Amino acid sequence: IRVRGENAFGFLQAESGVHRLVRISPFDAAKRRHTSFASVFVYPEIEGDITVEIRDEDIRIDTFRASSAGGQHVNKTSSAVRLTHMPTGIVISSQNERSQIQNREMAFKVLRARLFELERQKKKEALDQISGAGNKKENAWGSQIRSYVLQPYQIVKDHRTGIETSRVDEVLDGKLDLFIRGYLLARWEGKLFSGRPEDLPEV
Repeated sequence: IRVRGENAFGFLQAESGVHRLVRISPFDAAKRRHTSFASVFVYPEIEGDITVEIRDEDIRIDTFRASSAGGQHVNKTSSAVRLTHMPTGIVISSQNERSQIQNREMAFKVLRARLFELERQKKKEALDQISGAGNKKENAWGSQIRSYVLQPYQIVKDHRTGIETSRVDEVLDGKLDLFIRGYLLARWEGKLFSGRPEDLPEV
């Protein structure tokens, strides 16, 4: 689901986590209560592609004679190329092509791919830090941030803030302001629940 609007991520990050639903399953002929879990992950959409810039002053180029697996020279010229990217310490060697120019081109292709992957990983780590993906928990009891109980009584309770309401239908229809604002205020005041999972109150 994509949500657009002013401060959309700032508000909806309050919904990241495990949500627990207790209901009478429509698929159970015995009409027993069933508990389900859903994991919600909220993250900002970051526009722009990754651009890899390789500056000449950041590269050290060394040439050497290419050798076969048996140690014999493939040729008598220094056709093999070794690139060292000084800022990252990445070293790329290429000696399988016939000429130094071809090996140089291949080495730069590999270096560009390595730098692209490095930047992609940095962006992913930054995104995980912003969105809290590193704190994502498994879908199980003790991990839930909020419980939605439809049977035998009706209540929605946020376990991080203690806020609850019996207006279950409104919440399930998307009226989340009570919980979102409560979460943001509690986080600002440092009053979010931070105890052990087994200390969560039964709902």
